Amino acid sequence: MRSREKNRKPIIGITMGDPAGVGPEIVLKSVLSREVREAFSASDMGFLIIGDRRVLEETAKLTGADIELRSIHDTEELSVISTEIPMWDTGFFRDTLKLPRAKVSPLGGEAAGLYIRDAVSLAKEGKIHGMVTAPLNKESLKQAGIPFAGHTEMLAALSESDKSYTVFSVDKLNIFFHTRHLSLKEALNRVDTESIVKSIIDAEKCMHSIGYTNVKIALAALNPHASNGGLFGEEERVILEPACLKAEKMGMDVHGPIPADSVFHLALNGEYDIVVSLYHDQGHIAAKTYDFYRTVSITFGLPFIRTSPDHGTAFDIAWKGVVNHLSMKEAILCCINLARKYIPF
Repeated sequence: MRSREKNRKPIIGITMGDPAGVGPEIVLKSVLSREVREAFSASDMGFLIIGDRRVLEETAKLTGADIELRSIHDTEELSVISTEIPMWDTGFFRDTLKLPRAKVSPLGGEAAGLYIRDAVSLAKEGKIHGMVTAPLNKESLKQAGIPFAGHTEMLAALSESDKSYTVFSVDKLNIFFHTRHLSLKEALNRVDTESIVKSIIDAEKCMHSIGYTNVKIALAALNPHASNGGLFGEEERVILEPACLKAEKMGMDVHGPIPADSVFHLALNGEYDIVVSLYHDQGHIAAKTYDFYRTVSITFGLPFIRTSPDHGTAFDIAWKGVVNHLSMKEAILCCINLARKYIPF
């Protein structure tokens, strides 16, 4: 990836996601919101929507938004002050009658994949400096013949990154996932001392990459009450406690294993900078129960910071003009905050 030119205005690329879903609506509503506009202005940053002009025009009609779109062919054009919404138009849907709406389709998957490819190309050329992605649909990707399970895998492959890490963030709570998209049985099979140590190390790297210095890390326990001295399992004594001790000897400030029914609350109160969650639902339930709409997913380890709302394409309410865009707005605000801080590792 090219280094960013001095004095160039940082640009956040915002992809529209699967156009059959809620992506176009939440993107449009978010960039029109007062909070996002003020945040971009205050940070002296710009944005570029990456998707289809015709689709966004139809979305504006649906929502009653009065907008002017400006097709951008080079991000240098964004230095021009304008009230128009800048758009990188892929032209995939020149005929919006072909746009499938509110359902799984190969066209939706193909379009979403194209938006991501263009965004990564712009990032590799140094033309965008952070990325916010609207939701895509894994089944649509599969029908389109795109060989990735989701955004994270696609972004890592296209940017030629050999690693990527997911962190959920809401208020003071940051959650690093040891495992995510696995069955619970398979996730438990991957709870071993060496891999837990690696996750503790990686969690610290993620926080260092956005400016944290002395990172205070908590490791969530696996069993109820952290097994209560072995009454409810041996994993804490045999696997998790040795992992914490080993990480401590490597110089990390790690605490645990701490019962999962309290560790996330403690982190929200500022006791820890980040919690290592052992499996998908352990961390997801904690964040989403606290604030479903404001939870943001952050991808670390890429050459650029990437954020996204933590919800899907919501076909049940797509193209009805009723979707709540708060999570997308929070993802954009988070990316604005992190883009200048982020140092790839």
